[in-house]
Amino acid sequence: MEGDQQQETAAEPEPSPNAEGDEPEDASDIASNISDADALKILLEMKMKKRQKKPSLPSTVTEFATEEGSKVYVVGTAHFSDSSKKDVVKTIQEVQPDVVVVELCQYRVSMLKMDERTLLKEAKEINLEKLQQAIKQNGLMSGLMQMLLLKVSAHITEQLGMAPGGEFREAFKEASKVPFCKFHLGDRPIPVTFKRAIAALSIWQKIKLAWGLCFLSDPISKDDVEKCKQKDLLEQMMAEMIGEFPDLHRTIVSERDIYLTYMLKQAAKRTELPRASEAEPRRCVPSVVVGVVGMGHVPGIEKNWNTDLNIQEIMSVPPPSTSSKILKFVIKATIFGLVGYGCYRMGHRTVRFILSVPIAQKYLQKLIDAKSRH
Repeated sequence: MEGDQQQETAAEPEPSPNAEGDEPEDASDIASNISDADALKILLEMKMKKRQKKPSLPSTVTEFATEEGSKVYVVGTAHFSDSSKKDVVKTIQEVQPDVVVVELCQYRVSMLKMDERTLLKEAKEINLEKLQQAIKQNGLMSGLMQMLLLKVSAHITEQLGMAPGGEFREAFKEASKVPFCKFHLGDRPIPVTFKRAIAALSIWQKIKLAWGLCFLSDPISKDDVEKCKQKDLLEQMMAEMIGEFPDLHRTIVSERDIYLTYMLKQAAKRTELPRASEAEPRRCVPSVVVGVVGMGHVPGIEKNWNTDLNIQEIMSVPPPSTSSKILKFVIKATIFGLVGYGCYRMGHRTVRFILSVPIAQKYLQKLIDAKSRH
């Protein structure tokens, strides 16, 4: 799979105003009064002047290089940390990247443009509608796994009063201020991750993991988050719960390390300089890339950086195992059993009322017609 694997949320962010008083204050005003070629030249000069040759970077940044001479600065973050957001902002401002890559996939991209209050509310609420959506999107078992992990995130959110993904939103905002900077989604799609995770577990492991996630209730403080700066809090909690399931750790962490590394290396391919017209010759130069990922993924990226990667294998979804089919049947039977028992407890009048509802009658008629055809 080649560079088209990269997922972009925006074709090209808008250039930012120049902060220095001795230079033009509004790049868009300049562009409207001069030729396209001159406007592009000015924007590039502005960007290169701001780009530090020896950037002063936070200690959470790891620098990588490619054979083509591109540089990649990976910011290791804690997903619920104010200081991580500051690290991201400082890094992007210092290096003025050509591409910013974040640990998100298209299924979570909505968090980039939502305000903090809405996200905080959404993260705390785990309801039936979200469960139905997760199951519809990912299947029964993967949907339930996703909801359980959302419960872990909601628990942290409730404890800290802080919505997740702040560092990604900061990266998105800062990237939009850098001229000619692209924004890529670098994480493997959630459905693939959860389906592969479910396939890696036995029926008893699934039950045990679900039990541990359901009864997560340890208190967390903001100091705990900062103490975990060298190992992301959410991923550390997950690692503690899935430590006895090496296959699960492989699918949720190690495989995503590979995927993130692949996407960073794709983003770091030589970039073509913007042209004022098609007649202007193409010029390609080494890229500068900023990656924003959970701190727990940084060691895996370091491990895989100098390896030839093929992500086709980790993108495949194995067929459901026999244990998955049995567990799926048990869950459905339990749900129908509870519904039936509820109807029995409600009494005949309530049952007759339910059966009098048009949608219920329509459904029953379909069952009768299907039975008669057989």
